[in-house]
Amino acid sequence: MRFIDSYFYNPSLLQKLLSFALLPISLLYAISATLRRKCARYYDFGIPIISVGNLIVGGSGKTPFIIEIARFYPQSAVILRGYKRQSKGLVVVSHNGKILCTQPQAGDEAYLLAKNLPDASVIVSKNRKEAIQKAKELGAQCIFLDDGFRFHFKKLNILLQPKLQPYFPFLLPSGMYREMPYLYKYADLLVREGEDYTREVFVENPTPRMLLLTAIANPARLDEFLPSVVGKITLQDHSSFDEPTLRKYMQSYNATSLLVTSKDEVKLENMGFTLSVLRLRLHIQPHISKCIDSYITTAKP
Repeated sequence: MRFIDSYFYNPSLLQKLLSFALLPISLLYAISATLRRKCARYYDFGIPIISVGNLIVGGSGKTPFIIEIARFYPQSAVILRGYKRQSKGLVVVSHNGKILCTQPQAGDEAYLLAKNLPDASVIVSKNRKEAIQKAKELGAQCIFLDDGFRFHFKKLNILLQPKLQPYFPFLLPSGMYREMPYLYKYADLLVREGEDYTREVFVENPTPRMLLLTAIANPARLDEFLPSVVGKITLQDHSSFDEPTLRKYMQSYNATSLLVTSKDEVKLENMGFTLSVLRLRLHIQPHISKCIDSYITTAKP
């Protein structure tokens, strides 16, 4: 297990001491996050907005959750920041399913969303207000806002709560929370993994000697779904891949393919590697989908 994963989920004694030593910084972070939330101006954009967020850093399944629910709304738009993309400002990644930029320009998550939502539009922008206005200009009838819980917009707030919880209920850097854990109770829909949704994973194009390669947050969450692999290469979330280095890894492990997630696949498609892909599908309880549909129907102007 990587240091950062053990620090957040299964800390050693030294890591626990470090966590407590950093609590004064966490307190300042908590004050800043609370003030930002309290002082934010309220906006009503006149369009149904469904925010899909979480309270912790790292992966909690927001992207596959959005893919699963947004596919039922063909005139929708998905808005996200586009973390670690090689572009600035607002970028329309796709319009009604037509992809308009490259994966490096979009970022891995945005490009994955664009590929999996053939009837929706995907926009990346740090300025969410500007992106929402752009989505309306493009004809969107509803908006799915990635990681939008902290924004004071008129919206349906969905918070995902992963099955694996952090060891300490502390904010960064002592713990894994970006906002106070008590805010879970302010979600319009609290969606718990294992109760309100489950994961189904299968390997597409398996080979005899697969080498796991991943650049996702908390890669340990893949362990329960992994087939037999010859080794594991885990990089920081959103890392880019270097082709010569990967070929050395393949040779070193005598691997017949790279076993990757869909999020990592989009960064490897043009490198010529044989890829085995961990395909993920979320099964969401019907009452969650009904709540989302009801909100979109009633919130339309």
